Amino acid sequence: MTTTWDDGNVPKPRRLGAGDWVRVALRGLTVGALVFGGLIVLLLVRLVERPLCGLRRPVTPFITVGVCKGALRLIGLPLSVTGVPMRGQGAVVANHSSWLDIFVLNASKRIYFVSKSEVASWPGIGWLARSTGTVFVVRDPKRASEQTQVFQDRLLAGHKLLFFPEGTSTDGLRVLPFKPTLFQAFFAPELRDMLQVQPVTVIYHAPRGADARFYGWWGDMVFGTHLLGTLAARRQGRVEVIYHPPLNVADFTNRKTLAAAAEAAVRGAHVLAAGN
Repeated sequence: MTTTWDDGNVPKPRRLGAGDWVRVALRGLTVGALVFGGLIVLLLVRLVERPLCGLRRPVTPFITVGVCKGALRLIGLPLSVTGVPMRGQGAVVANHSSWLDIFVLNASKRIYFVSKSEVASWPGIGWLARSTGTVFVVRDPKRASEQTQVFQDRLLAGHKLLFFPEGTSTDGLRVLPFKPTLFQAFFAPELRDMLQVQPVTVIYHAPRGADARFYGWWGDMVFGTHLLGTLAARRQGRVEVIYHPPLNVADFTNRKTLAAAAEAAVRGAHVLAAGN
């Protein structure tokens, strides 16, 4: 995840008391045990799944979904899902507010994230990302055709690739313009007539009395500090995931018109729901 966007007004982390640290310890230990225990199970299953199924993963995505649902329950963050996740071949695009998006979006659908290549080397997170089938994007124009081929192989294998077209995480109160670059892969001759792109809106509602940007993670915010603040909350807020009708790639003339249509769907629902 990239966190370079900044409105210049990052909220200061609150000082944690004794009760806060107890919640951090209880939630942190249980979530950590679930995530890494689930990862061990996933890797063991993948040892059998990979030689039998290759790129296809008929079993391990269900482990990821179960772990992420359990993690949200342990954190105490209620998730509501509306709309119907698509069943056919295609990709998913969503707005990006926080590292929590990983749990929230994985809990509601079997997906594979598309992330910048640097994430692969991050301690802990990079290992988790690689193990769960994340596609890493190399930001080098010379490797554009190679990257497109990777997308095509994964999409044709039936994987639902999830992109964050904003290119950065935000404070959770807005949707930034969608960058059309990654949409180009959908217009490959082998994919265009068979693929759909499903826009998804994610809306975080802060705990009562907290800053409305409570769950947003952006700018120079430190991951560890944000994680502690989330785990320490006496009462959590809630998060909504809205699945919009899929867009047929073949109905659009180019990547810019497709990106604009996806952005309009995501932004429209975000504006309507964020104040509720």
